[in-house]
Amino acid sequence: MSLPSLLLVGCGKMGGALWQGWLEEGLAPSVILDRRCEAPPAPHHVVRSPSEIPQGFKPDIIILAVKPAGMEETMASLRPVLDDTIVISMLAARTIESLRAASDGARTKIVRAMPNTPASIGKGVTGVCSTDLNEGERKLCTTLLSAVGEVAWVESEALLEALTPISGCGPAYVFLLAELLEKEALRVGLPPDTARLIARGTVAGAGALLEASPEESETLRKNVTSPNGVTAKALEAMMAPGAWPATMTRAIDAAMARAREMAS
Repeated sequence: MSLPSLLLVGCGKMGGALWQGWLEEGLAPSVILDRRCEAPPAPHHVVRSPSEIPQGFKPDIIILAVKPAGMEETMASLRPVLDDTIVISMLAARTIESLRAASDGARTKIVRAMPNTPASIGKGVTGVCSTDLNEGERKLCTTLLSAVGEVAWVESEALLEALTPISGCGPAYVFLLAELLEKEALRVGLPPDTARLIARGTVAGAGALLEASPEESETLRKNVTSPNGVTAKALEAMMAPGAWPATMTRAIDAAMARAREMAS
């Protein structure tokens, strides 16, 4: 099934990953609005400014994959093509209400989507929220966003904001784990190349096992933990009062507080 006509605003890592996935799926004639993007294959077009959008081009869906600064100007510049479209916004901390206000009364349906950085290699998780869509439109948005990984719909923007410190920020926590493992490998005497290899490989391999296994993450942890063994002693330190579990709670609370500040 060919995907509908799209206007992709912003073709950086995230937008580019989405675009590549859509091309592979099959895409009706569409337009990329980006100052630095290379020309896509025909019948698609790239334009450098909204004024260059081909006359008569009417997208079914507009995807905003740019930085949130200047959102009002972006929406104003797109006003001629907004009517009777679905707008999927990936703008951080920009609510559906603010996007609707910036649309200047356009007849458009607003969707907020929050992908994380692994989406740039097709392994992301994207949180999605909208109260405007019918069942068919929701399925279409799911198909589009599935080009870069898993899609998780939530029923309110409050729940979408709750996703931010989990899936949105979560990759940074995993990268920190890899960083700390590498530093500890160096501290105990392993050479730099080996330290990097085993730290990254361990995190990547554990993630792949978690993805492939039907077991709960708690079960997988217990499976590798022999009673009173080496792993058990390490986890005893990590799970002590005030250690990892408590630190994670503080981290999530701090991230949620900051997300609320940015949205206000």
